[in-house]
Amino acid sequence: MSAREILVRVRAGELDHETALDLLTGAPAAETDAALRAVLGDEFDRLFRNGWQPVELHRAIARRGDPIQGRLVAEAAAAFLIGKDPVDDDWRAQAVQLTIAEGRRPDRITLLDASLGLLAELRLLPAIEILLPPPGTPATTVHHHADKRVLDRVRALLAKAEATDFPAEAESYSAKAQELITRYRIEEVTAPAVDVVPFARRIGVDHPYENEKASLLDAVSRANSCRTVWSPELGFSTVFGFDADIDAVELLYTSLLVQANRAMTRDEPAKGKARVKAFRRSFLIAYAARIGERLRQAADREYAGHGDLLPVLRDRDLQVRAAMEKVFPRTVRARGSRVDSLEGWESGRAAADEARLR
Repeated sequence: MSAREILVRVRAGELDHETALDLLTGAPAAETDAALRAVLGDEFDRLFRNGWQPVELHRAIARRGDPIQGRLVAEAAAAFLIGKDPVDDDWRAQAVQLTIAEGRRPDRITLLDASLGLLAELRLLPAIEILLPPPGTPATTVHHHADKRVLDRVRALLAKAEATDFPAEAESYSAKAQELITRYRIEEVTAPAVDVVPFARRIGVDHPYENEKASLLDAVSRANSCRTVWSPELGFSTVFGFDADIDAVELLYTSLLVQANRAMTRDEPAKGKARVKAFRRSFLIAYAARIGERLRQAADREYAGHGDLLPVLRDRDLQVRAAMEKVFPRTVRARGSRVDSLEGWESGRAAADEARLR
């Protein structure tokens, strides 16, 4: 059996990992390496052409814990760019972001083992919605991101909120960040008409406690005129909204998650693995619920003096919903997580109050 035949059977799920590794170890090295490059290249080509972006694919593979496989994805993303034109700027930036400094290469058996495992994982990944045009594909839409100067100011304020150990200071910085975000949204809505339509962006949700973290992302999104669809099997949520709003959601979610983790670690019980786990899950459930309440209150206050914008905002919301339903015509409401720790619930709501946005 040739090396390529072995790999084709692995990709088809007809040959187990250990048997394939034994067979390939005894095959001629040059033949094996060429076949492995070709078969892995076919899988990368399939995934990159069918919606997967470099950072997303790298994260989906690297979260399984094998750094060699993560490196192979990074190398494949860089190779996929070669000879292709045009290339979307965001797609290229992701490939560059994954560039890994040269280091010690693994031995041949370790690399074969990792490559076989990677092949088995890649073949199971489905095609997903194309949000950025793959290299070699002309762009069909124009994105309108938030003003970089505004984002830089928001990012600086949130960094201060994350750095301080004093809840009152964190609240003040986060509140100012939310004010800037809301004012910018009002300015965008009242600006002269431009061809702006809703888009989607996938945001990774890390384990542990993915469901609870996805709920926090959903709460932040809803308060900022966006909608999310959580894909637990792939480890990301797809956020639908206008570009500037999604920019704000991503910044706020990342910062609030940092603040939540700090408060959770500070308040969690000292003993008992099961007790700590129940505390953390309950903490994050309460934190997401309370943050959602307070963000919506903050948004309502900012819009209070702009009643004339309600028809425009309602129309934008309908556009966002239509964009989501076009991609996900059938969604299932996620089952709520169970609260097993009253202590964690109360601590989570208290932490959300500390991080409140007014």
